This record gives sequence, structure tokens and C-alpha cells, in this order.
Amino acid sequence: MKPDRLLRQLLVATLALAGGLVRAAGLPDCARPLTLALHDHGLLYSRQTDTGIDKDFADELTRRSGCRINIVVMPRARIWQLIESGGLDFSLSGISNAQRERFAGFAWYFSNKYYLLVRRDAGVQRVADFTRNPALRLGAIRSFRYSPSANRMIDALDADLRVSYASGLAPLYETLLANQIHGMIIEPFDYPAIESAHIREQTTILEFDDPPVPHGLIMSKRSVPPAEQARWHALVDSLRADGSVERIFDKYFKPELSRAMTRF
Repeated sequence: MKPDRLLRQLLVATLALAGGLVRAAGLPDCARPLTLALHDHGLLYSRQTDTGIDKDFADELTRRSGCRINIVVMPRARIWQLIESGGLDFSLSGISNAQRERFAGFAWYFSNKYYLLVRRDAGVQRVADFTRNPALRLGAIRSFRYSPSANRMIDALDADLRVSYASGLAPLYETLLANQIHGMIIEPFDYPAIESAHIREQTTILEFDDPPVPHGLIMSKRSVPPAEQARWHALVDSLRADGSVERIFDKYFKPELSRAMTRF
């Protein structure tokens, strides 16, 4: 069998499987309006332009499910509080951990790696150099978690009172350029801001030695019953399988990075 014909058959089979998963689980219950929160974070979502990967993904969830989903924008810390209490049904691009698993379910749709953005004048050649120098301070977004090595670093520095927290990226960039912090943890969604001349000239990027971390639809266990979580999970899986997620990422990244983040 010719390779291109085999590829087409595999694609058809994958799409059929994705459709079967959604049909088997059933479409989500749209009996009441649902709520979904976005947070202002680089290419994931810009409040200023009302655009971004998570906005596109939320729009596709709305279209495919047929549900009325009210989208709001709020700080990440507030989102996690409301997901835990049941005051919010969904959010996006969430990372799991043992604590969050107690009150939230997840449906993965991409993965990415994390990096340390550090001032050139900090004298840091490796990530470990940052931790060892007590004069250096790290900036972080409140309630954000990262990859395992990055989390261990931030927890250790926080215990030594060496972490400055902010509600978003913009204030962290400002304090980094003002030399009030010496580094911050970044991901691919932050690349456009980092490429600006005034940041690029003063910083360098170091990679954490961790595999990519899955990110997904966050579902409140208090407001979204298990059967409904299964339906939303199947819907997200179908968006991955038919290429919808990758097409969204293609709008924001070069194809090779888009594929790396969405095919996992």
C-alpha cells in the first residue's frame, strides 16, 4: 500500500474514533449556562485584544458542544479559588498536581516546556547558579505551577523569601528590567514579549531539565458531575484527534513548535 494512501486511511480511522468517543460519551449537558474563565497571559489570551489560543479553544468548545458558555477574565489565583468552590465551571491551560486533583478534573490538549529568563548581569550560567546566589530574587505569577524542577526551585526560593509574586506577566517584566528581580519562569506563550529589544538585550534563557508538562481544560468537580466531565473530556479528545487544536496553535507558532506542543 502506498504511504500516502495508508496515511489517509489512518487519518480517516482517527477521525472516526474521535467521533465515536464523543457519540459514546454523549454531548455535554447544556441545560444551564456554563462559566469559563480565561487569564491574561501572553499568547494564551490578551485582554487588550480579546484574542489568543485559549480564546480560540473556548470558542471551539462552545461551537462543538452547543452549550452557552459565559467567558470571563480574571487572575489565575482567583480562578483556582472559584474552581475549588464550584463558583466556576471551567478554565483552560491548567496543570494538575495532587492538591488540584482533589477538586478539579483535567482534559489535556497541549504540553510545553518551561525556561528560566535571567538577567545577563546576574552572572548565572546554569539554573543551579541562580538558587545558590542568595542575592538573586525570582519573579513568579501568583498560583502558577510549572515543571517539577521549576516548582522545586520556586518552592525553595519562596521558603527563603526570595520570590516576588505578581498577578501577571507585565509587572514581572517591569520589575525584571528595573533589576528588582533577576529572573522569572517563562514558557513559549511569552516569546513575543521576550523578543522585544529592551528585554532581549538584557536577558538570556536557560532550560529546565524536565519533559513537557500537559495542560488542559480544568473542570470543577463541585459543579461538573463525573458523567459530564467524561463528556467534556471526550469532546476535547475529539478536537485533538481531528486536528482542531493543532490548527489553533498554527495561528500562533511555527508548524514544528505547534506540532511539538499538540502531539503528545
